[in-house]
Amino acid sequence: MNQEKFEDLREKYSTFIYDSYNIIDDGLVLKIVFNFEIEGLTKFNPYYEIDKKYILNKNIDDTLFNNLIFHIGLIELVSYFKCTCSKNVIIKAGYLDEEQIKWFKKLYYYGLGEMLYTNEITVSEQDLMNIEIQHSKEEIKNIDYTGIGNLIPIGGGKDSNVTLELMQDEFNINTCFVINPKDVNIKCAKTAGYDDDKICIVKRVIDKNLIELNNQGFLNGHTPFSSLVAFVTYFIAYIQNKKYIILSNESSANEPTVMGTKINHQYSKTYEFENDFNNYTKKYFSIDIKYFSLLRCLNEFQIALLFSKYKKYHEIFKSCNVGSKNTPWIWCGKCAKCMFVYIILSPFLEKDELINIFGKDLYEDESLLNIMLELSGYSKTKPFECVGTYGEVRYALSLAIKKQENNLPFLLKYYKEHFNLELDIKYEKMFNKQNNLDEKFVSIVKEELDKYV
Repeated sequence: MNQEKFEDLREKYSTFIYDSYNIIDDGLVLKIVFNFEIEGLTKFNPYYEIDKKYILNKNIDDTLFNNLIFHIGLIELVSYFKCTCSKNVIIKAGYLDEEQIKWFKKLYYYGLGEMLYTNEITVSEQDLMNIEIQHSKEEIKNIDYTGIGNLIPIGGGKDSNVTLELMQDEFNINTCFVINPKDVNIKCAKTAGYDDDKICIVKRVIDKNLIELNNQGFLNGHTPFSSLVAFVTYFIAYIQNKKYIILSNESSANEPTVMGTKINHQYSKTYEFENDFNNYTKKYFSIDIKYFSLLRCLNEFQIALLFSKYKKYHEIFKSCNVGSKNTPWIWCGKCAKCMFVYIILSPFLEKDELINIFGKDLYEDESLLNIMLELSGYSKTKPFECVGTYGEVRYALSLAIKKQENNLPFLLKYYKEHFNLELDIKYEKMFNKQNNLDEKFVSIVKEELDKYV
């Protein structure tokens, strides 16, 4: 049915236009408005607001500045394009060459992979869209740029808190970064010692016409938000005069969500995307800002091990996407993200510590059985969430069973009765060499891990 809807919408609303962007400067705040249109349906004007106090680079090149904003729009448009998946995308706001078009078509296709899969839509990478450029070519010139220090995006979960702790020795040259912060993001940054002047906040506002179309039943689903973070942080790093953008994506993000495919909820957190992004920015922006994940060399199990030692974050951090819709942000205790974080921390924290975080013992909740099976690989797909690999989950469950052997809660008892324990592969001793860390960052991570392994 959704395939039919997909084809009908593409036929009826065949053209999506990225018309332009406007930069409005009131002296205190930059407001960046993107102008999109689905011909014959509606227009969209999402916008960003950035306080001008964050502009610390005194030698900003106007051409690059505008090109970076244009590129943010190229990712922002995905959220609006997906309503109809129009066959033709016309770009009037800036120029892309054939190689760039190919680059973005790959990102759009795999970034929307989950949406296409969950909506049971079949389309090839080549056929998803035709991109037409209606803007003159602009020369890329070499720019004199020497960045200093690190921009660290903060999500509020265990991973970015581990990064904050690992980067404490460079505290004075670090700046935290958040899009549309919740209390949790700010509390985590402040717990790490950063005050308001060291937390860069960007406001992103979604056009209400998109929400209305979603309510009407137009196509909807997951978009590659981390790729948006990539381009926005690159822009912020440039105006902040930073050298590094330090993400908190682990090696586990590389595992597909649907076995035997490249469909991955975390596609724009993968090592593949990280490399693609660095290659793209090096060629087309011509300045030296490096985008990498400090935790790429680690797996989720190792990150949980480290996080278990950082007690000051345990009552603050949140990862539950369901609970993030509440004020304050809560652990819902019913979703795959809650179950995964509980599992991965359970070898390291005592039961009362876990209950203090989650509000109950999730291993006693029989309704979470299917989610546990999905997380551990005994189902067709992993949950469409940012979670660890099957191997890591099985290892954590096996260790938790050994730890609580004499008094197993429901889920651990079920697992022990139905599956073999997997304890041979020592996930805590691994080190993923597929990473983009400079040697100094490798040393930082290894030094910390060696304290506990």
